[in-house]
Amino acid sequence: MLTVDIDGIEIAYDRVGSGPPLLLLTGLGGVGRAWGSQIERFAGDFTVIVPDHRGTGSSSKPRSGYAIEALAGDMAGLMRSVGLGPTSVVGSSTGGAIAQVMALDHPDTVASMVLVSSWAGPDPYFLKQFEVRKSILKAQGVDAYTRASSLFLFAPSFAATNPDVVEAWIERATAHPGDPDIMAKRIDMILAHDQRDRLGAVDIPTRVIVGSEDVCTPPFAARELAALIPDARLDLLPGGHLIYLERPDEFHRSVSSFFSVAAQR
Repeated sequence: MLTVDIDGIEIAYDRVGSGPPLLLLTGLGGVGRAWGSQIERFAGDFTVIVPDHRGTGSSSKPRSGYAIEALAGDMAGLMRSVGLGPTSVVGSSTGGAIAQVMALDHPDTVASMVLVSSWAGPDPYFLKQFEVRKSILKAQGVDAYTRASSLFLFAPSFAATNPDVVEAWIERATAHPGDPDIMAKRIDMILAHDQRDRLGAVDIPTRVIVGSEDVCTPPFAARELAALIPDARLDLLPGGHLIYLERPDEFHRSVSSFFSVAAQR
């Protein structure tokens, strides 16, 4: 992996493919390789930048500084460092929250964005869900937390018919466990994310994608997000929170078609 220093934080990233720039921002786990086959799919048409968030993977793991605004600054600094100009961004879940703040606070770095399985701000269901998941992390450890999280991340119908895929995901996620204290701080970070009163200022082409069976950030959260961003379009696809893993072909088609249109604006 490559690394770049952003204000004392080492951000590790992969760079693959060629063409216009595309930044892939993964979810709460923070490790870029979680995008799986989507990395190579996009590398056929783009220069794809795939970072590990601060606190995860091969990036720095400071004991403090966990806020969506700080991570947006990291990623904006990364894109300025690689010198590829304003980029298209695909942000899944927490990555979508980061993309929102990049577009608002670092508009020179974002040309267009796709917000996947993401949200504008917390609601009572969201708060309760992550309070429960955080309590499992603290009381029972990373393995139990990961198994419990899988119940929210995969569509129930997919988990019921593809238990081997879910089990393989759990094994990968727990093979190199994160620091539980940092993981808890990252949960607090997403609970604090609320851009509802700012999203009307987003001035770039935006698509919002959500799975019809997403029980982590349900379709109602995506509808709110799309309604708050001027001219954003909502795509409801079959699948759960990790829709890019469950429905890789449909997901890639939706994103690619959006960027084809956005490039002509």
